[in-house]
Amino acid sequence: MVFRKPPDGGWGWVIVLVSFFAQFLCYGSPLAVGVLYLEWLDAFGEGKGKTAWVGSLANGIGLLASPVCSICVSSFGARPVAIFSGFMVAGGLMMSSFAPNIYFLYVSYGIVVGLGCGLLYTATVTITCQYFDKRRGLALGLISTGSSVGLFIYAALQRELIELYGLDGCLLIVGALSLNILACGSLMRPLESSGPPPPEKTCVDKVPDQYFVFHEKGKTVEENISILEKGYIDEKCVNNVPDCKQDSILNKNVLSSINVNEKDTYKKKVVEQTNFCKQLAKRKWQLYLTYWKETMVLFKNKVFSALFVAILLFDIGGFPPSLLMEDVARSANINEDDYYMPLISIIGIMTTVGKLVLGILADFKWVNTLYLYVTTLLMTGVALFAIPFAKSYLTLAMLSGILGFLTGNWSIFPYVTTKTVGIEKLTHAYGILMFFAGLGNSLGPPIVGWFYDWTQEYDTAFYFSGFCVLLGGFLLLLAALPCWNACTNQSSKLPPNTYSYKVASSA
Repeated sequence: MVFRKPPDGGWGWVIVLVSFFAQFLCYGSPLAVGVLYLEWLDAFGEGKGKTAWVGSLANGIGLLASPVCSICVSSFGARPVAIFSGFMVAGGLMMSSFAPNIYFLYVSYGIVVGLGCGLLYTATVTITCQYFDKRRGLALGLISTGSSVGLFIYAALQRELIELYGLDGCLLIVGALSLNILACGSLMRPLESSGPPPPEKTCVDKVPDQYFVFHEKGKTVEENISILEKGYIDEKCVNNVPDCKQDSILNKNVLSSINVNEKDTYKKKVVEQTNFCKQLAKRKWQLYLTYWKETMVLFKNKVFSALFVAILLFDIGGFPPSLLMEDVARSANINEDDYYMPLISIIGIMTTVGKLVLGILADFKWVNTLYLYVTTLLMTGVALFAIPFAKSYLTLAMLSGILGFLTGNWSIFPYVTTKTVGIEKLTHAYGILMFFAGLGNSLGPPIVGWFYDWTQEYDTAFYFSGFCVLLGGFLLLLAALPCWNACTNQSSKLPPNTYSYKVASSA
C-alpha cells in the first residue's frame, strides 16, 4: 500500500499530542518502578536481585521483542495495536495488584506490561513517521519526551498513592489511568492510501468462486448451473446488452467444463497450492540467509562491533540507578524528611533536558556525534563511581540529575548508528543494537541487586556498573579513532534530522 504524501501538520499534530499522552500513560509506571521496588522488597521478602527482575523485564522486554512489535504494526496497523497495547498495560498493572508472589509479577508486570509498552512505542513512532516528513525529527522528539515526563510525575504519584491506598490500590489506580491509552489510540487515524483501488474481478473470473460457494452449500450440480447461468447472464445484460446472448452461450460452456472436470480441477488446485507453499518457504529461507549475511558484514565493521558492546555495557551499568536510586538512599539511612523530590523524578526531568540539549548539539556541523556519545558514556561511568561516596540527599540528587541528563544520549544514538553503518543499513543495524540494549536493560538491575545480596552494600555494585560503562566507552573510542574518517566518507551526507529517526518505526 502506498500512502499519500505526509501532510506535516493538520491531523498530524493530533497524532503527536495523543502519542505524547499515550507514552506518558504507558511508560510512567515502568520507568518509575523504583518506587514500587521498595514496596515489593518489603511485601515479598525476596532478595534485591530477584526483585529487580520485575522492573528490568518491564523495561527490557519491549526492546527484546521489537521485531515482533514491528510485524504486528505492519500487519494490523498502528491504531489497533495501540488500543490492544492499552488493554495489555492496564490489565498487567491491575493483575499485579493481586500478585501472591514475585514470580507472578514477572509475568503480569514484567512481561505483559513490558510487551504492551513495546507495542505502543512502535505504533506511536510508526504513525508519527507516516504523518511527518520535513518535521519528523521535531514530531518524534516531542512524543519521546512523554516517557520522561511520565517518569517525573509517576514517581511522586505512585509514592502518594501508596501512602493513601497501599501498594495494591496504587497499582489498580495506575492501571485504570492506563485505560486512557484506548482513547489516545482511537484518535490515531491511519493515513489514507494514495494508490488507485484494486480492480474488480471480471464476471468470468467470478464464475469459479460463485460455483464453489454454491457447491459448499450442498446444492446439486444442476442447481448450481442454473443459478450461475441466471446471475451471470443478468449481470452481463446490464453492463453490455449486445453481448448478452453470446456471453450466455460462453457461460454454459464454462459451467459444463467445470462440471465434467471437477475432480481434475480440484487436484490441479491442490498441486498449485503445494508448489506455492514450497516456493514461499524457499523464498523465506533465502531471506533468512540474506539477513544473516548482512549481519555478518555489519560485524566486520570495527566501530559497529564496538558500538554493540558499548550499548550493551551502558545499559547493564547505566540503567540500574533509575530503578535502584531510591533504595540506595534508604540504604544510606537518609532521613525521609530531607526529601524535597523523589530521586527518580529528578532523573526523569533531567533525562528530558538531556534529550533536548544533546539533540540540539548533534545538529551542529562542527559536533562529531560519535565523540559526543563517547563523552556521555565516559561521564556516566565517572558519575556511577561517585555514587558510593554520596551520603546525603543533596549529593544523591546532584548525581541523579547528572545521570538523568547523560541518559538523554538516547536522542543521538540514531545519529551515531547512521554515521557508523550508513543510511542504507540503518534499519538492520539499529534493530540489532536495540536488541542488545533490551538485553542490557533486563540484566543490569538484577546484577546490581545480586551484588548487594552478596556484599550487603551497594558500593561494589556501582563500582561494577561504572567499570562496565567506562569499558564500553573506551572500546568505542579506540575503535573509532583509526577508522572514523573512512566511515564518515562512506556514510550518507543527508542532514541528521532527515534520517536519524527513520528506523524508529521498525525498532
